[in-house]
Amino acid sequence: MTEMMTAWLQFLTTQGAQIDASTQRVSGFSRPLTQDQLEQGFVAPLTELGLIAVTGEDGPHFLHNQLTNDVEHLGQAEARLAGYCSPKGRLLATFLMWKAGDAIMLQLPRQIQPAVQKRLQMFVLRAKAKLLDATDSHAVLGVGGRAAGDLLRKWFSQLPDAPYTKVDGEAGTLMRVSDAFGAPRYQWIATLDTAQQAWNELSAALPPAGAQAWHLGEIHAGIPQVTQATQEQFVPQMINFELIGGVNFKKGCYPGQEIVARSQYLGKLKRRMALASVDAVDAAPGMEVFSAADPEQPCGMVVNAERNPQGGADCLVELKTAAIEAGTIHLGSAGGAALAIQALPYPVPDTGA
Repeated sequence: MTEMMTAWLQFLTTQGAQIDASTQRVSGFSRPLTQDQLEQGFVAPLTELGLIAVTGEDGPHFLHNQLTNDVEHLGQAEARLAGYCSPKGRLLATFLMWKAGDAIMLQLPRQIQPAVQKRLQMFVLRAKAKLLDATDSHAVLGVGGRAAGDLLRKWFSQLPDAPYTKVDGEAGTLMRVSDAFGAPRYQWIATLDTAQQAWNELSAALPPAGAQAWHLGEIHAGIPQVTQATQEQFVPQMINFELIGGVNFKKGCYPGQEIVARSQYLGKLKRRMALASVDAVDAAPGMEVFSAADPEQPCGMVVNAERNPQGGADCLVELKTAAIEAGTIHLGSAGGAALAIQALPYPVPDTGA
């Protein structure tokens, strides 16, 4: 870990943060935020996210041939979702992707970043492209809620006006990501000095939160993230990735492209991702779920899960579409806690939602 990242984590611990040693995920500022606080506004350090910087004149073309989305036409003022698949079409990683000068940045969980970067590096071959671990050269703040925009205008005269747009300035890069809880959410990529100064001011105006609050927003926005527990479990459509702009079906080939295209065009998809809540705090990525109609075989898997303000957990769950229609779905076993399926913020055509 670099001196800068160590200094950032040390600073956060002086503010009351607790840092998980294996994931670098922040928690411990206070009790989980209330629903009203999630809607009104909060600030969270996103130290659990890793960052790969891809540079070189062939960098865009190289990534274009590896990822599920269009990289060659990525604009300076936008961000995109993208996936990285195995040859069998199963997701090894999901990225938030944007340009920073001449580099393309790929954001993913820190825990899987080294292995994913190493795998991508294997395919550079003679291309003029370099992959660098940029995780520790930036600090990332998540700022969400109705109050976020007005506070951020102190540092950014112009705010990104729609999800997956961004602005760059002296204070760093500000990206608007998917809205959640009826309000915008922003990621701010900054230097250590800027992040510390911003933290002091933002946390005086908004409740400081751990990563749980930020990722709960991702869940409610229906934005999945592949983690160490779920690598190679899902074809992109199984977690609605094409519905949220993560797959471009007009671009050229990439690993697994034939299977992803076949899943799209040959018949109705038999598995989809749903939003659910469950009265259980142990819900976690990779846990299997079971239908009461077929208790012997799992009918799906938890993609992401976070504690909710009600004392249970909210989840994104990949499911057989038939299981959604058949009846109650349970966490861990047919006798486990029942999932309450909720509406996603976008239409899911194959389930009739």
